[in-house]
Amino acid sequence: MYVSEWENGKRTISDRYARVLRQLLGVTDEELRDSGPAPVAPTADGYDDLLSRIDSASSVSESMVKMFNDQTELLRTMDRQRGAAALVDQMSGHLSALEDALNFAVLPAARRPVALALAGASTLAAWQAIDSGAVERAWRHYELAKRAARDAEEPMYLAHAMGEQAYVLCEAGRPALAVDLVRDAQRTVGQAGSARLRAWLYAAEAEMCAHAGMPEDCRRALDSAMAVVPSGPEDRDPDMLSIFLNGAHLARWQGNVLALLGEESAVTSLYSALEVMDPTFVRARSGLHADLAQAHLTRAEYDEASTHLRQARLLASRTGSVRQRRRVDLLSARL
Repeated sequence: MYVSEWENGKRTISDRYARVLRQLLGVTDEELRDSGPAPVAPTADGYDDLLSRIDSASSVSESMVKMFNDQTELLRTMDRQRGAAALVDQMSGHLSALEDALNFAVLPAARRPVALALAGASTLAAWQAIDSGAVERAWRHYELAKRAARDAEEPMYLAHAMGEQAYVLCEAGRPALAVDLVRDAQRTVGQAGSARLRAWLYAAEAEMCAHAGMPEDCRRALDSAMAVVPSGPEDRDPDMLSIFLNGAHLARWQGNVLALLGEESAVTSLYSALEVMDPTFVRARSGLHADLAQAHLTRAEYDEASTHLRQARLLASRTGSVRQRRRVDLLSARL
């Protein structure tokens, strides 16, 4: 009854229910209530308040920026284990605090570290929005991340935001445009980017090319990724903390791409990746089971595909991933 009255405008959503619904649906308060921020009453003289905000922003210390980055790291860890929907309030508040600090910072020395922190947090928030099915919010967060990266004069962060934004275009049905965007990201960073970032961009290009029906370009991009990814078990990029990539991760990505191309050899790469995958990457594990289901469907191995789809659905439900559940539903329709 409450849901019906909320939808028909007969009852407003109370703050108590809004807190529950935001975490359940993975939406912001504005999206839930379909309203913009409350207007701020004008004052006769706002200069004192403005100067107070400017003074506060100029005094943001290295320790404060570290606190911002530590909060982003905590949210990243919680996201990969619990999913994005339960973190929407925390993520919105975190971005608001970073934007506020940046908006009132005047000189470059004060702006750059805050802008860099905002770029990293915004790409995380954007990926969480994609996972929750809030694609417009994801797009806006990527635009914010790109502006912040330019403000920070950090081409690696700019290229990463562009590469992830290509996924929004691809899932919206514009894979060819996504290919162009990720290639533009590669040109943006050039050889100045870390080896892991360049490998990540090549792998993203391969995935976009597979969706766009460009198999030869796809294989070339995969070969380029394999050629530059650093060897060894270390997967975290010290210069780009949102990048987790090593040979094992790339093998899983290769298997995903080969499955998209319909190649039977994808199964071998995917099972190898499953054996060494970090168990804390719960949502990624859901994606890997979906990859295996797709690969088995290509080989007409329906029992194996069904087994992996059950695992993928279970893990997607645990993390509340709308994106992964949608993919599981599409694959299930092929059984």
